[in-house]
Amino acid sequence: MFAGSEIRPSSAPQATRFRTNKIRESDGLVVLAYLWPGLVGFTTFILVPLLGSLLISMFEWPLFGTPTFIGFANYQKMFSDPTFYTVLVNTVIFAFVYTALNLLLALAVSLWLNTKIKFSSFWRVIFFLPAITPVIANALVWRLLLNDNGIVNSVLSSGGITGPSWLSDASFALSTVIAMSVWQSFGYNVIVLSAGLGSIPQEILEASRMDGTNAWQRLRSVILPMISPSLFFTMTMTMIGAFQVFVQPQVLTQGGPGESTNTFVLYMYRNGFVFDRLGYASALAWILFVVVMLITALQFAGQRKWVNYDK
Repeated sequence: MFAGSEIRPSSAPQATRFRTNKIRESDGLVVLAYLWPGLVGFTTFILVPLLGSLLISMFEWPLFGTPTFIGFANYQKMFSDPTFYTVLVNTVIFAFVYTALNLLLALAVSLWLNTKIKFSSFWRVIFFLPAITPVIANALVWRLLLNDNGIVNSVLSSGGITGPSWLSDASFALSTVIAMSVWQSFGYNVIVLSAGLGSIPQEILEASRMDGTNAWQRLRSVILPMISPSLFFTMTMTMIGAFQVFVQPQVLTQGGPGESTNTFVLYMYRNGFVFDRLGYASALAWILFVVVMLITALQFAGQRKWVNYDK
């Protein structure tokens, strides 16, 4: 080059990096503008109450009165409380039996609706109706049907059969609560599983038929693996909801007879708003939170072995 001339590095790369950083900052502001309403709602209505309940669990906190700090005494009391173990066992039995029956019934109905029957849309609406009807209304109807002098026992007695005490006999009460809960909610899972069945490519089913498979072999080897993501979703959400059951035992049996249908959330509610022990109720809530998180984590760990996301 010419003598005395000086080669200076181009400023173009620096300008490009500057513009890129400005674009990234503006994109971040746009994302934040969309997210902040949800973040404010999450912080106000979920995060702050969650941390507040953890703080309350460290106190002896009456509904009306002065709180007293007691540390972990509520948790120590819980693990020496025999009713705690009773309601935990009741809730675990309810959750697993309810989830299994719910998914089996929803899968059977979904497979039936997927056979191109007439008025399939009408039947989907019929099965889904209980899921969108208020739970308390459904529970009151079931209570009228199943009390000792209700319609069910009246029909049985007209045929010479003495009906049991569906709601006041410990041998039947929990099963009745489970049956009512399954009827209430399985329609939602029918919709989800029907959507999963509808997404299976027909050529795969036709190829399996040409290979000579029967209906059971197609269900086990083709259909279930293809809808395993839908099954995993319904199983996880149904199990989480089952551990939070409250309205059904409260309206049908009031947790009785004895403690046979008393569930975790019902016991938590009674401690907080009947027995005036908000601190103990908050401690129960945190134990329930830990139990549900552990079971959900196990479900997510186990789904790697059976859920197939490839179609």
